[in-house]
Amino acid sequence: MNRTIAALPQKSLARAWLSAMGLLVLAGCASVPQPPTKALQAAELAIANAENERVADYASPELGEARENLTAAREAVLRDKMVVAERLAEQSQANAQLATAKAEVAKAEVVNDEMQKSIETLKLEMQRNPEAR
Repeated sequence: MNRTIAALPQKSLARAWLSAMGLLVLAGCASVPQPPTKALQAAELAIANAENERVADYASPELGEARENLTAAREAVLRDKMVVAERLAEQSQANAQLATAKAEVAKAEVVNDEMQKSIETLKLEMQRNPEAR
């Protein structure tokens, strides 16, 4: 009976040692977070598209925020803050897309206003010259 009691702590110690070694192996296999290259590229592309569509004329604050977030994302990569960098890159892309959407709405409103003016002009012409109908 003494042998069993003496062996018990050794078995527990061996299990604990094996568990600790297993955790160390798993921790060693864990990869270092990689830079969010895809998120950064997507943000850069969204900003470039917005600039090509002259979004700054209609949604300058949002486009400015997109640029600031992209700069902050790049700085976060340099500081090895990959999770923060990815979040900022995604926010940058969202801001650029918002700027593009707002610009499209503003452009559509301009076209709509012009169409309304044309319709009003046509109505006035028709009222002046009822024989033209």
